[in-house]
Amino acid sequence: MKRLAWVLAAQGLVWGQTPDDAIRLAQQDALQAQQMADLARRQAEALKEVTTDFGAANALQRANQQLLQLQSMPALNMQQQDAMRRLEEDLRLRKMDLDLRGRDLAFMQGPGAPPVPPVPPKVWSWVGPEGKVTDEERLYRSGKSALEDREWDKAVSSFRRVADRKGARADAALYWLAYAQNKMGRRGEAQATLATLLRDFPGSRWLDDAKALDLEVKQSAGQPVSPESEADEDLKILALNGMIHTDPERATPVLQNLLQKSTSPRLKERALFVLAQSKAPQAREVIVKLARGGGNPDLQYKAIEYLGYHNTAESRQMLGDLYSGASDPLVKRAVIRSYAIGRDKERLVAVVRGEQNAELRKEAIRGLGQSGADAELWQLYQGEQNADTKVEILRALPGNKESIDRLLDYAKSEKDPKVRRELVQQVGYIRHPKASEALPGMYAGESDVTVRRAILDALYSQKNAKALVDIAKTEKDAGLRRNVVERLSHMKSKEAQDYLVELLNK
Repeated sequence: MKRLAWVLAAQGLVWGQTPDDAIRLAQQDALQAQQMADLARRQAEALKEVTTDFGAANALQRANQQLLQLQSMPALNMQQQDAMRRLEEDLRLRKMDLDLRGRDLAFMQGPGAPPVPPVPPKVWSWVGPEGKVTDEERLYRSGKSALEDREWDKAVSSFRRVADRKGARADAALYWLAYAQNKMGRRGEAQATLATLLRDFPGSRWLDDAKALDLEVKQSAGQPVSPESEADEDLKILALNGMIHTDPERATPVLQNLLQKSTSPRLKERALFVLAQSKAPQAREVIVKLARGGGNPDLQYKAIEYLGYHNTAESRQMLGDLYSGASDPLVKRAVIRSYAIGRDKERLVAVVRGEQNAELRKEAIRGLGQSGADAELWQLYQGEQNADTKVEILRALPGNKESIDRLLDYAKSEKDPKVRRELVQQVGYIRHPKASEALPGMYAGESDVTVRRAILDALYSQKNAKALVDIAKTEKDAGLRRNVVERLSHMKSKEAQDYLVELLNK
């Protein structure tokens, strides 16, 4: 019945599908999405026409569905939780890559395309210096999401809470708080909020935006709120999207003006995205200026991201200069993600080897994984001494049959239990006869309990019931034996069922 409860909790998982099955299927679908996207891109470049990438998008959607189903399953073990975290990151990066391909195909389409408002890809994720999304950032995102939905009360509540924390996002929160208050017609409160921003944060990069908003508030004093102005946003973007192809010299200053005005986050991001699609020198200058910090931090991170989309020698050099001259880890993180978008393996390797910040090194390692830099990652692994970094490298590598021999060799010789456990987990993800043959012997020779549990998980993932039964019959540790029996209770093989019956008859 417990197995049935797991299946029902998965909300759609087929009978007998385990969390490991969900992980494996999602990984397969994600890989299929990548392969289909590569094929679509090659075909489009060869034919000089647009091909709709439905296959890749559908595969990616299936992978996301597997992830959602996996997240709904209770009591995931450590191996499955690690796999789920890696899968979440992999799907995020593959979605980013698919968005990039769609943007490239849009370039080929040119000005004759049907007028669809461009939607910038959701790639940048602001995190704290330790590499984790903070509570402050969650509130900030909630506020910006409320702005997108024109839920002004909710936005005011979220941004006020962020501002009250007086953290890294306080100045940005005050700006958007005033913006939402102005949209509600509470202009006196908006002016007071802006005054607080100007007084408490005299060195903030949001001051220019705040001054522009303050001017707008004063000019609109005594005037009613106009709902029609909100509905004009998509029309403005449609118009500018057409102009950027046909008359870029005229469109660029208009877009630049939109970026400087007190417009919504949605309109600013889309204006920046339209600029990034242009090959005109004037548009490139605006992107470069913002990437260098000529605007608020939110726009800077987005501009850095779009430099990666350009993927030219000039943009790669620009990103390299930005990274070497930056002291802010958040700017550096944005550059690393832009390297990953442009598949700049050389610079990503340089970050891993030369960066002192451990979280930034991990970000670069993940970027190498997204870039398909398997050879570079294995080379880094061989020369790495830090256990956490070695684990991150292993997680960035694809779990394919070609790597089974190398993984097994390292698992047998690795001295650090943390790294050895990760190697065993990677072996468990790969369905290969060599894995099933090697794991029982590794269990017998292993002294670390956490690694032994990882081997049990790997054998369960391999559906090697015979090996698990043999271990259950000889294992002296009561806790480990209970772990084995628990795994056997979820297996449908004859060996597993026979042993469970034998256990009950004792």
